[in-house]
Amino acid sequence: MKPAAFTYHRASSVRGAVDLLTELADDEPKLLAGGQSLVAMMNYRMARPGHLIDLTHVPGLAGIHHADGALRIGALTTHRTVERADLGPDFAVLSAAMRWVGHLPIRTRGTVGGSIAHGDATAEWCLLAVLLDAVVVAEGPGGRREVRAREFFLGPFTTALDPDEVIVEIVFGRPAPRAALTEYADRRGDFAVVAAGVDLDTGEVVLGGVGAVPVLVPDAGTPDEVADGLELRDEAGIPAEYRRGLVRTLVARAREEAARG
Repeated sequence: MKPAAFTYHRASSVRGAVDLLTELADDEPKLLAGGQSLVAMMNYRMARPGHLIDLTHVPGLAGIHHADGALRIGALTTHRTVERADLGPDFAVLSAAMRWVGHLPIRTRGTVGGSIAHGDATAEWCLLAVLLDAVVVAEGPGGRREVRAREFFLGPFTTALDPDEVIVEIVFGRPAPRAALTEYADRRGDFAVVAAGVDLDTGEVVLGGVGAVPVLVPDAGTPDEVADGLELRDEAGIPAEYRRGLVRTLVARAREEAARG
């Protein structure tokens, strides 16, 4: 299938994109970053925006910067850029986790901000942002505001981002030298059935594929305790107990990887 008719706009600044979102609000405009999720949804007509606002030519929205112990990643930074970057031991988990993101063409085009805005509960960036207690910086008509990732994901593909806001950057303020993320998919590059991230320094675990949003387990116990504490049901042809078994295996595997550094 092909997308329904829409009007294309090329934004030249964040403020210009915000103004377009406000002006065109009645026609459900959408922002285009990497387009790896949105374009597919448009082709299947699961999304029918009346206007498409292209952010790819907005200067200053891509890049990785260290400042005051924090790591700041611009919204248009691609997965591949992060994968190839030397982020240092405190944030190496981010680069290592990129191997789980789709295939190389997807990692080359897909963006960090686009993934966060899409809000898929199994997406690697959503899980990492929650695990490392990152902050999402967005700009709207009233200026910029910050939202903790742990308060950003509200439901299936639903976030705290207002319709007239643009994600500018994601800030990882807490070093995580002993963290890891792993996942299981039926085929390499497919969406994860279950994903698990751990931070040995905080004792926290984050899980994808077990709820409508990334599930944070504070003060997590053994892999068995983490898995047995979940309320799961048979879903999408996958028995709850199969998913629970994956949680046990992946939490243990992520902890082993994190311990190795």
